[in-house]
Amino acid sequence: MESSSDSVVDRVYEQLKAMAVSYEFKPGERLNEGDIAKRLGVSRTPLREALNRLKTEGFLRFAPGKGFFCRELDAHEIFDLYELRKALEVSAARLAIGRAKDADIDALIAFLDRTGPDPGERSAVELVELDEAFHEELMAMSDNAEMLRVLRNVNARIRFVRWIDMDRINRSKTQAEHRAVLTSLKARDEAACIELLEKRIDRRLDQITAAIKEGYAQIYMLAKRPLAV
Repeated sequence: MESSSDSVVDRVYEQLKAMAVSYEFKPGERLNEGDIAKRLGVSRTPLREALNRLKTEGFLRFAPGKGFFCRELDAHEIFDLYELRKALEVSAARLAIGRAKDADIDALIAFLDRTGPDPGERSAVELVELDEAFHEELMAMSDNAEMLRVLRNVNARIRFVRWIDMDRINRSKTQAEHRAVLTSLKARDEAACIELLEKRIDRRLDQITAAIKEGYAQIYMLAKRPLAV
Protein backbone atom coordinates (compact mmCIF):
# COMPACT_ATOMS: atom_id res chain seq x y z
CA MET A 1 0.00 0.00 0.00
CA GLU A 2 1.35 3.44 -0.95
CA SER A 3 2.06 5.76 1.99
CA SER A 4 0.94 9.40 2.02
CA SER A 5 4.60 10.49 1.86
CA ASP A 6 5.11 8.38 -1.26
CA SER A 7 2.06 9.96 -2.90
CA VAL A 8 3.38 13.46 -2.10
CA VAL A 9 6.76 12.62 -3.65
CA ASP A 10 5.01 11.20 -6.74
CA ARG A 11 2.87 14.33 -7.10
CA VAL A 12 5.87 16.65 -6.73
CA TYR A 13 7.87 14.47 -9.13
CA GLU A 14 5.17 14.69 -11.82
CA GLN A 15 4.81 18.46 -11.39
CA LEU A 16 8.55 19.07 -11.56
CA LYS A 17 8.96 16.68 -14.49
CA ALA A 18 6.32 18.59 -16.48
CA MET A 19 8.13 21.85 -15.68
CA ALA A 20 11.51 20.39 -16.67
CA VAL A 21 10.22 18.82 -19.90
CA SER A 22 8.63 22.09 -21.03
CA TYR A 23 11.65 24.16 -19.91
CA GLU A 24 9.60 26.23 -17.51
CA PHE A 25 13.00 26.39 -15.83
CA LYS A 26 15.43 27.98 -18.28
CA PRO A 27 18.29 25.83 -19.63
CA GLY A 28 21.17 25.89 -17.14
CA GLU A 29 19.11 27.70 -14.48
CA ARG A 30 19.84 26.84 -10.84
CA LEU A 31 16.68 25.66 -9.09
CA ASN A 32 15.75 27.53 -5.93
CA GLU A 33 14.52 24.72 -3.68
CA GLY A 34 12.95 27.08 -1.14
CA ASP A 35 10.91 28.89 -3.78
CA ILE A 36 9.83 25.64 -5.43
CA ALA A 37 8.81 24.07 -2.10
CA LYS A 38 6.69 27.14 -1.32
CA ARG A 39 5.16 27.17 -4.80
CA LEU A 40 4.21 23.48 -4.64
CA GLY A 41 3.17 23.61 -1.00
CA VAL A 42 5.52 20.87 0.21
CA SER A 43 8.44 20.47 2.60
CA ARG A 44 12.06 20.11 1.49
CA THR A 45 12.14 16.33 2.10
CA PRO A 46 9.68 15.18 -0.63
CA LEU A 47 10.99 17.92 -2.90
CA ARG A 48 14.56 16.66 -2.56
CA GLU A 49 13.43 13.07 -3.22
CA ALA A 50 11.64 14.17 -6.39
CA LEU A 51 14.64 16.24 -7.52
CA ASN A 52 17.02 13.33 -7.03
CA ARG A 53 14.72 11.05 -9.00
CA LEU A 54 14.62 13.55 -11.88
CA LYS A 55 18.41 13.86 -11.76
CA THR A 56 18.77 10.08 -12.01
CA GLU A 57 16.39 10.02 -14.99
CA GLY A 58 18.32 12.75 -16.86
CA PHE A 59 15.85 15.63 -16.52
CA LEU A 60 18.00 17.70 -14.13
CA ARG A 61 21.68 17.85 -13.26
CA PHE A 62 23.31 18.25 -9.86
CA ALA A 63 26.52 20.05 -8.94
CA PRO A 64 27.93 19.27 -5.45
CA GLY A 65 27.84 22.36 -3.24
CA LYS A 66 25.75 24.25 -5.81
CA GLY A 67 22.49 22.36 -6.15
CA PHE A 68 20.15 21.23 -8.92
CA PHE A 69 20.11 22.80 -12.37
CA CYS A 70 17.80 22.58 -15.37
CA ARG A 71 19.49 20.58 -18.11
CA GLU A 72 20.77 22.42 -21.15
CA LEU A 73 19.28 21.99 -24.60
CA ASP A 74 22.28 20.08 -25.92
CA ALA A 75 22.24 19.02 -29.59
CA HIS A 76 24.63 16.09 -29.10
CA GLU A 77 22.66 14.76 -26.14
CA ILE A 78 19.40 14.97 -28.11
CA PHE A 79 21.07 13.29 -31.09
CA ASP A 80 22.25 10.47 -28.80
CA LEU A 81 18.71 10.11 -27.46
CA TYR A 82 17.31 9.85 -30.97
CA GLU A 83 19.86 7.12 -31.72
CA LEU A 84 18.82 5.33 -28.53
CA ARG A 85 15.16 5.66 -29.48
CA LYS A 86 15.86 4.17 -32.90
CA ALA A 87 17.85 1.27 -31.43
CA LEU A 88 15.06 0.54 -28.93
CA GLU A 89 12.26 0.66 -31.48
CA VAL A 90 14.13 -1.44 -34.03
CA SER A 91 14.93 -4.09 -31.40
CA ALA A 92 11.33 -4.05 -30.21
CA ALA A 93 10.07 -4.42 -33.79
CA ARG A 94 12.18 -7.56 -34.23
CA LEU A 95 10.56 -9.01 -31.12
CA ALA A 96 7.08 -7.87 -32.19
CA ILE A 97 7.39 -9.68 -35.53
CA GLY A 98 7.11 -12.93 -33.59
CA ARG A 99 5.01 -11.78 -30.64
CA ALA A 100 2.47 -9.22 -31.85
CA LYS A 101 -1.15 -10.36 -32.00
CA ASP A 102 -3.14 -9.49 -35.11
CA ALA A 103 -5.89 -8.10 -32.86
CA ASP A 104 -3.43 -5.65 -31.27
CA ILE A 105 -2.15 -4.57 -34.69
CA ASP A 106 -5.74 -4.04 -35.85
CA ALA A 107 -6.46 -1.99 -32.71
CA LEU A 108 -3.52 0.31 -33.51
CA ILE A 109 -4.73 0.65 -37.11
CA ALA A 110 -8.12 1.66 -35.68
CA PHE A 111 -6.29 4.27 -33.54
CA LEU A 112 -4.84 5.75 -36.77
CA ASP A 113 -8.32 5.76 -38.30
CA ARG A 114 -9.76 7.61 -35.29
CA THR A 115 -7.01 10.22 -35.07
CA GLY A 116 -6.81 10.69 -38.85
CA PRO A 117 -4.17 12.20 -41.14
CA ASP A 118 -5.48 15.77 -40.79
CA PRO A 119 -3.92 17.71 -37.88
CA GLY A 120 -7.04 19.85 -37.65
CA GLU A 121 -6.91 22.30 -34.75
CA ARG A 122 -4.54 20.17 -32.68
CA SER A 123 -1.53 21.87 -31.14
CA ALA A 124 2.05 20.60 -31.54
CA VAL A 125 1.81 19.28 -27.98
CA GLU A 126 -1.29 17.22 -28.86
CA LEU A 127 0.25 15.93 -32.10
CA VAL A 128 3.41 14.79 -30.29
CA GLU A 129 1.21 13.05 -27.69
CA LEU A 130 -0.55 11.13 -30.48
CA ASP A 131 2.77 10.20 -32.10
CA GLU A 132 4.23 9.03 -28.78
CA ALA A 133 1.08 6.99 -28.12
CA PHE A 134 1.46 5.24 -31.48
CA HIS A 135 5.12 4.36 -30.97
CA GLU A 136 4.59 3.24 -27.38
CA GLU A 137 1.66 1.00 -28.35
CA LEU A 138 3.81 -0.41 -31.15
CA MET A 139 6.61 -1.15 -28.70
CA ALA A 140 4.16 -2.74 -26.27
CA MET A 141 3.64 -5.46 -28.89
CA SER A 142 7.22 -6.60 -28.21
CA ASP A 143 5.93 -7.71 -24.80
CA ASN A 144 9.03 -6.22 -23.15
CA ALA A 145 8.02 -3.88 -20.31
CA GLU A 146 11.59 -2.71 -19.62
CA MET A 147 12.16 -1.55 -23.19
CA LEU A 148 8.87 0.34 -23.04
CA ARG A 149 9.89 1.98 -19.74
CA VAL A 150 13.16 3.21 -21.28
CA LEU A 151 11.36 4.47 -24.40
CA ARG A 152 8.99 6.54 -22.26
CA ASN A 153 11.98 8.15 -20.54
CA VAL A 154 13.62 8.92 -23.90
CA ASN A 155 10.37 10.33 -25.31
CA ALA A 156 10.00 12.68 -22.34
CA ARG A 157 13.61 13.87 -22.65
CA ILE A 158 13.28 14.74 -26.37
CA ARG A 159 9.69 16.00 -26.12
CA PHE A 160 10.50 19.72 -26.12
CA VAL A 161 12.55 19.39 -29.32
CA ARG A 162 9.77 17.29 -30.86
CA TRP A 163 7.24 20.05 -30.13
CA ILE A 164 9.43 22.42 -32.16
CA ASP A 165 10.10 19.79 -34.83
CA MET A 166 6.38 19.01 -35.23
CA ASP A 167 5.82 22.26 -37.16
CA ARG A 168 8.10 20.91 -39.90
CA ILE A 169 6.39 17.51 -40.16
CA ASN A 170 3.66 16.59 -42.63
CA ARG A 171 1.09 14.68 -40.58
CA SER A 172 -0.51 13.02 -43.61
CA LYS A 173 2.89 11.61 -44.61
CA THR A 174 3.58 10.54 -41.01
CA GLN A 175 0.25 8.73 -40.72
CA ALA A 176 0.84 6.96 -44.04
CA GLU A 177 4.25 5.80 -42.77
CA HIS A 178 2.70 4.60 -39.50
CA ARG A 179 0.14 2.60 -41.45
CA ALA A 180 2.89 1.10 -43.62
CA VAL A 181 4.80 0.02 -40.48
CA LEU A 182 1.70 -1.80 -39.20
CA THR A 183 1.03 -3.40 -42.59
CA SER A 184 4.58 -4.79 -42.72
CA LEU A 185 4.32 -5.93 -39.09
CA LYS A 186 1.08 -7.78 -39.76
CA ALA A 187 2.71 -9.40 -42.82
CA ARG A 188 5.64 -10.38 -40.54
CA ASP A 189 8.01 -8.61 -42.95
CA GLU A 190 10.85 -7.72 -40.57
CA ALA A 191 13.11 -6.01 -43.12
CA ALA A 192 10.37 -3.68 -44.37
CA CYS A 193 9.13 -2.89 -40.86
CA ILE A 194 12.61 -1.96 -39.62
CA GLU A 195 13.46 0.10 -42.70
CA LEU A 196 10.25 2.12 -42.29
CA LEU A 197 10.85 2.68 -38.57
CA GLU A 198 14.44 3.82 -39.07
CA LYS A 199 13.33 6.28 -41.73
CA ARG A 200 10.63 7.65 -39.40
CA ILE A 201 12.89 8.14 -36.40
CA ASP A 202 16.18 9.28 -37.95
CA ARG A 203 17.17 12.90 -37.35
CA ARG A 204 20.40 14.49 -38.52
CA LEU A 205 22.47 16.55 -36.09
CA ASP A 206 21.89 19.72 -38.13
CA GLN A 207 18.10 19.20 -37.95
CA ILE A 208 18.29 18.84 -34.18
CA THR A 209 20.57 21.89 -33.89
CA ALA A 210 18.08 23.99 -35.89
CA ALA A 211 15.19 22.84 -33.70
CA ILE A 212 17.17 23.64 -30.53
CA LYS A 213 18.03 27.12 -31.81
CA GLU A 214 14.33 27.76 -32.37
CA GLY A 215 13.57 26.24 -28.96
CA TYR A 216 15.91 28.66 -27.19
CA ALA A 217 14.26 31.56 -29.02
CA GLN A 218 10.82 30.41 -27.83
CA ILE A 219 11.94 29.89 -24.22
CA TYR A 220 13.46 33.36 -23.89
CA MET A 221 10.75 35.06 -25.94
CA LEU A 222 8.11 33.70 -23.52
CA ALA A 223 10.23 34.81 -20.57
CA LYS A 224 10.32 38.40 -21.88
CA ARG A 225 6.55 38.70 -22.41
CA PRO A 226 4.91 41.13 -19.97
CA LEU A 227 2.57 39.58 -17.42
CA ALA A 228 -1.13 40.15 -18.03
CA VAL A 229 -2.63 42.66 -15.63
